[in-house]
Amino acid sequence: MIAPAMAGICLFVMYPVVYLIYLSFYKYNLMNKAKSKFIGLDNYHHIFTRGDFYKALGNTAAYTVGVVVLTMAISLLIAVWIGKKGRLNAALQAGIFTPHIISIVSVSLVWLWLMDPSLGFLNYVLKALGLPASQWLQSSRTALLSVILVSVWQGVGYYALIMVAAIRSIPTPLFEAAALDNAGKTRIFFRITLPLISPQLFFVLIIMTIGSFKVFDTVKIMTGGGPNDATNTLVYYIYSFRTTNIGYASATGVVLMAIIALLTLLYFRLLSKKVYYQ
Repeated sequence: MIAPAMAGICLFVMYPVVYLIYLSFYKYNLMNKAKSKFIGLDNYHHIFTRGDFYKALGNTAAYTVGVVVLTMAISLLIAVWIGKKGRLNAALQAGIFTPHIISIVSVSLVWLWLMDPSLGFLNYVLKALGLPASQWLQSSRTALLSVILVSVWQGVGYYALIMVAAIRSIPTPLFEAAALDNAGKTRIFFRITLPLISPQLFFVLIIMTIGSFKVFDTVKIMTGGGPNDATNTLVYYIYSFRTTNIGYASATGVVLMAIIALLTLLYFRLLSKKVYYQ
């Protein structure tokens, strides 16, 4: 019964991973396969001695921290705000979920226009408020923050709905008992709501961390890794070697896979005991 699913996993997951590891030990030129040769661990040695790899790793880490922290905080606030059933809340839920179902290409192109330094709507608003205009994607200081802003805007609605569903699954008698004890809203949130939705928060944390480390499309469309490699993330860094050195790109992919696996293991070791399962 599970044979079809296992066949798909082996064909589309296991085989590519094994082949990726295999290629990482070769100097493999896609444009001239005749020059490909086995070089052992040289690709891995080059990875950890190149400054551009650490630059991409630092950008990816900063992007991940920014997206995960902001998205989880904003999603949780929105979920608490619209968690109760009602027609207005239902409309708000549909509204905040809309960005998630829009193509990332369309989202990125719209935000490119909004962040245009001379004609963009965001700088128009800033000037109208008497604030200085920003270079947004044109400056190495603000480019990564701008990409983070777009990613948070697109993902916050999806994760907010997950948290709304988690909040609504909490038994009502718990809130009624807390109200009888004259517990305040803040105390109810930290003593009842937050612990009981911790499994969903833990799930969101892992999924968002993995997704953020694999960010590519937003960077590709909006900045191309620039300016001055300010938004060059690990996956885009791997993409830049797609034809000239497949072996080095494969080795970097293996390192990225190891980093994600290590972070996931770290999450489970540090946070799984703090998750409250009913």
